[in-house]
Amino acid sequence: MAVRGIRGAITVDENEREAILEGTRELLQAMVEENGVAADDIASCHFTTSPDLNAEFPAEATRRLEGWKYVPLLCGHEMNVPGSMEKCVRILLHVNTDAAPRDIKHIYLRDARRLRTDLADEASPAEA
Repeated sequence: MAVRGIRGAITVDENEREAILEGTRELLQAMVEENGVAADDIASCHFTTSPDLNAEFPAEATRRLEGWKYVPLLCGHEMNVPGSMEKCVRILLHVNTDAAPRDIKHIYLRDARRLRTDLADEASPAEA
């Protein structure tokens, strides 16, 4: 069994605690569901936000999720590159899996779909 990374990103409307937590939960749920990941298969999770998001740690969104109590979590900010996407939460989820790299479904939601159009259109769930 290998450790594979699952990438995801979502934009939020504002730099407010609930917006960050809601967006992070939505993204995590999609990443886990689309890839059939069980909590016990998660090795670690790295969250980043664009520099304009600082009202809450995105990892806080996992605190009430069943099975996530012992998952190592880490938060940070993305590089502040001029012109880069604003109000964006990104996740790199490390999972133990037998899936091949080409079978991993990376999830990009809302405006973050623009970050990886080559992956977003083939793997991300349909937007409501």
